Amino acid sequence: MDKQPVDPYRLLRKYFSDRMPISDEDLNYFCSKYRLKRTKRNQVLLNAGEVNPYMYFVNTGCLRVYMLDQSGREATRFLVTENRFGTAFPSFILQEPSMAYIQSLEPSELLYINFTDFRELTDNFPEWQRVYLRNIEMDYIASIKRIESLITMSAKDRYNLLLENDPGMIQKLPSKIIADYLGISQETLSRLKSKK
Repeated sequence: MDKQPVDPYRLLRKYFSDRMPISDEDLNYFCSKYRLKRTKRNQVLLNAGEVNPYMYFVNTGCLRVYMLDQSGREATRFLVTENRFGTAFPSFILQEPSMAYIQSLEPSELLYINFTDFRELTDNFPEWQRVYLRNIEMDYIASIKRIESLITMSAKDRYNLLLENDPGMIQKLPSKIIADYLGISQETLSRLKSKK
C-alpha cells in the first residue's frame, strides 16, 4: 500500500491556525508565500557579507545563526529548532549585509519566505501582526536571558537550564555546537554530561 506524501505545510498551517483566527482562504494564501527547501548537514544558507533574503520556518532539523571573530572562531548566536521561525534578523529586516552566517546543522526541511512577501503579510493582516509582535517580544526576552546567563550563571547552571528547557537539543546536536552556544569549552561540557 502506497503511503500518502506528507504535506510539508502541515506544521506551518498548524502554527498559524493555533495562534490566530484565520480562514481557510487566508491560510492557503499565507502558505502560498512560502517555498520548500531541503538541506544537507552543515549546509550554509547565508554567508557573512550577503544580504539575507529569507525568513525560515523549521519543519524538521535545526538552523544555527553564528558569527566568526577576528581569529576565525565561531560564536553561535541562535539555534532555531523545529516549529520555529528564525533568520539572521538584522540583515533580513534592514536588508543590509549580514554579519552572521546561517547553517543547517543537520538534514532539515525548511519553509522560507522572501522579505517582500513577509512584509506584505505583516502589513496587511492585523492578526498576524499581533502574533509576529508577540514572537519578537519572546525572542528578545530569550536573547536577553541568554546574555544574562552568560554573564551571571556558572557553566553548570547554564547547562542545567538548557537541559531543563530543551533536552532534545543536547541529545541531537554535536557537543562542539552545544558548548559554543553555552559559552563553555567542550571539556567542561563533557564533565557536566558525565555527572548527569
